[in-house]
Amino acid sequence: MRTILLIAGKDLRQRLRDRSLLLLAFVVPFGLAAVFSVVFRDVDAQQPVTFAVADLDRGPIATTFTGRVLRPLEQAGVVRLRGADDETMARAIVDGGQAQAAYVIPTGFSQAVQTRHKATIRVIGDVNDRIGAFVARSIADSFASDVRYVQVALAAKGGGTPEQAAAVPPPVTVADLTADRRQLTLAEGFQAGIAVFFLFFAVQFGFSSILDERRDGTLARLLAAPVPRLTIALAKLLTGVVVGVVSMTVLLAASSLLLGADWGAPVGLGLLIVAGVLAANGVMALVVTVARTAEQAGNAETVAAMLLGVLGGVLVPIQQTGGALATLSLVTPHRWFMRGLADLHGANAPVVPLVPVLALLGFAVVTLGLALSRTERMFRL
Repeated sequence: MRTILLIAGKDLRQRLRDRSLLLLAFVVPFGLAAVFSVVFRDVDAQQPVTFAVADLDRGPIATTFTGRVLRPLEQAGVVRLRGADDETMARAIVDGGQAQAAYVIPTGFSQAVQTRHKATIRVIGDVNDRIGAFVARSIADSFASDVRYVQVALAAKGGGTPEQAAAVPPPVTVADLTADRRQLTLAEGFQAGIAVFFLFFAVQFGFSSILDERRDGTLARLLAAPVPRLTIALAKLLTGVVVGVVSMTVLLAASSLLLGADWGAPVGLGLLIVAGVLAANGVMALVVTVARTAEQAGNAETVAAMLLGVLGGVLVPIQQTGGALATLSLVTPHRWFMRGLADLHGANAPVVPLVPVLALLGFAVVTLGLALSRTERMFRL
């Protein structure tokens, strides 16, 4: 063990003098994360839509719509309401981009409903904001369904007041349940994605240093010492693990303190980082074993890191597209690391994201085992 620590310590001191490691492991990923955080801050936050309301009727049914349907939504921060004197003014507000939609309740609306005649609420939507118009239409459709329910209830009772009909319990109710866990925000997704993307570049300085030492002529002197080759390989892997853990810890801690990210329980986050770093080291070590020279190893590692990053969805959200690509992304450590962070997110999240951690450890066991079984060819001088 002492020999492993000595070799790893020597490599770490050597790498710290190499500014490229500091750039790839800390400066560049945090800089990009900060830029994306500023660009995408609050992009996925719920923004209230604005509706104009022209109540030309002011009867009891119209007042029910504006006072018991729209006002509670305004108080909850879902919508903002603007008054309009008539339909012309309501249309002008929508056309001017000051509201996404407008409601026009015509004169005689309440009387038509109470006498079971045709009644209409006009919904004017902005052609350039179909989502806002759809929300306005959905609210009006829901109110129309409630009115229809009251009319049917009155008919079934053989008469009565609307209040009596409304007191009849509905045949079907919808329960609003809050999800136990929520996904990462867009800004947090980019911060975590960039961190794990550059992790695969940072750890490549570990195992591939065997080829660097062979190129520089220092591997022969290392092999001449009474040190098993497996010990040398493990020391090189330890270098990559230390660099990876420090890099991920610093980046995620900095994004939490400086950029406002929330990564969940520290225990679960720590286990996820360690599992992710081990998987990254295993993958990159396996890639190194197929190269003959240090230059080939560097090129192969760069290509592998780029392809796995894109396929894992850290730069482009492939998992949201569905289909074969979303399924294929499950063969990358990136996807499981991001899934683990998402599982840790929210008030009722587990302390440890067990499935992602086990998946990452599975990547590590398989790839590290294959890499260590192929190291003999790397020690040939």
